[in-house]
Amino acid sequence: MPGEGATGILFVISAPSGTGKSTVARRLLDRVSGLEFSVSYTTRTQREAEQAGRDYHFVERERFEEMVAKRDLLEWADVFGEYYGTGLDATRKALADGRCLLLDIDVQGARKVRKGDVPNVSVMLLPPDFQTLESRLRSRGSESESELARRLARAREEAEDYRYFDYVLVNDEVDRTVSQLESIVRAERCSTSRSADQAQRILATFPPNGKEAKEHGCTRSPKN
Repeated sequence: MPGEGATGILFVISAPSGTGKSTVARRLLDRVSGLEFSVSYTTRTQREAEQAGRDYHFVERERFEEMVAKRDLLEWADVFGEYYGTGLDATRKALADGRCLLLDIDVQGARKVRKGDVPNVSVMLLPPDFQTLESRLRSRGSESESELARRLARAREEAEDYRYFDYVLVNDEVDRTVSQLESIVRAERCSTSRSADQAQRILATFPPNGKEAKEHGCTRSPKN
């Protein structure tokens, strides 16, 4: 976790639909302590295995559009006819409290986060190839043929956004991808910019330059 009093870190993970980012995100949360899932809002129908308030906040379109009008969202997107978005105030408060958040969003949403004023660390997941992506989408069995075709048609455009992310990982094997993502999270928590306050507090416990050396007789005599 960041040092005491430090601002939390917003980790944004995104990918073309069907890449497996939600699976990777869930496993990462199980492995990294102090990392919380940022629960998004959506207008789509709740799926059988999903739990309201844990996977998503499920709301009516009218309620979502009201949040958009009031600028209550960090990001939002219309994804194949359904709205998805992230609460702005809740995100800012969590980060101000020093909590680290994992935001699992589509590529459209990630674009809006980049344009906003909330600092973040972004990770793009890519499939090994197009054929694997199509196979994964079909195996879900949650989309009609027309929706599946739309998702596949948009996949290349989404994948081309990789250049705007801080990190790019190829999700060819889930456990390896999760391990790589875990390394990114741990490294970012220890970055110099985020550890500066803690380092300064430690330095404040040291005596001024040269004082300790003199007290312990460690100064060198000048050479003749």
